[in-house]
Amino acid sequence: MNPSTASRTALATSLMRAVHSRCDPAPLLDDTWGDRLVPESAQAAFRQRAMDRMYATVPGQMPEGDSLDVALRSNAAYADVILRSRYAEDALKEAVARGIEQYVIVGAGFDSFMCRRPDWANNLTIYEVDHPATQRLKRHRLTACKVSVPSSVQFVEADLAMEALGTALTRSSFRTDRPTFFSWLGVTMYLTREANLNALRAIASCTSVASELVFTYVDEAALNPGHAADESFRRLKAEVSAAGETFLSGFDPSTLKDLLLETGLLLLEDLDGNQAVARYDAAGQNAFRSAAAAHIAHVRGIAPGTAA
Repeated sequence: MNPSTASRTALATSLMRAVHSRCDPAPLLDDTWGDRLVPESAQAAFRQRAMDRMYATVPGQMPEGDSLDVALRSNAAYADVILRSRYAEDALKEAVARGIEQYVIVGAGFDSFMCRRPDWANNLTIYEVDHPATQRLKRHRLTACKVSVPSSVQFVEADLAMEALGTALTRSSFRTDRPTFFSWLGVTMYLTREANLNALRAIASCTSVASELVFTYVDEAALNPGHAADESFRRLKAEVSAAGETFLSGFDPSTLKDLLLETGLLLLEDLDGNQAVARYDAAGQNAFRSAAAAHIAHVRGIAPGTAA
């Protein structure tokens, strides 16, 4: 399988979770699977790019420790990747306690939840949805790592820019009449606004009321030319653009609640990056730096015509 055909951000975020688990003083996750699932050829390519950038900035200077680890920890998206993963899994745990038994990971990438499933998730049926190229590489890597995929984990290949989520899920055992937890992390900013709204409507319509969703988005104001975004967000935009996956759209936090109601979803919580850091790294042990423009939203489905 050719790693170059898979999403670079999916590969990088998997490695970030592994670096965090290994290197940060107060890990929020125990997830070193990226070290195994991401092909060595992809890791080597990331490492070479990191060294090239370091040498271009300070010629001849050797980084302390693994250059790839150093580069990933200094990436502007690093804290957000860790924070959103922890937030989503906290919300999932609470949803399972309320009886939810289906978990759909939209844009699953190299998510490793199935490999490190905690006891509280034993009864979950997990549906991983992603682009065929990324998903095929991941399945190839699971086989190479001798991971036995249980029947409670199902892979759904889908290009969601071309196909509705609900349609894609019909190729699995997914039950539309059962409450479901959806995670949709690190994706919305790479899609157009209309594609995002269609996806939100699809999530609201393809399952039962009381289903939940955690998704990330960026404040659309920060995408406007000339906006005085903080340094963290400017770096983030530059780095994803250099990776060839430019930010396309965002949402306005002040109108998000009303917008979601129009799609059939009720906003339960919306944290910006600074609030997420305050919740999970208040003492600063991990020295996380996020951006106010980076948001994590938690929503629940509502019956048609229901008022907020």
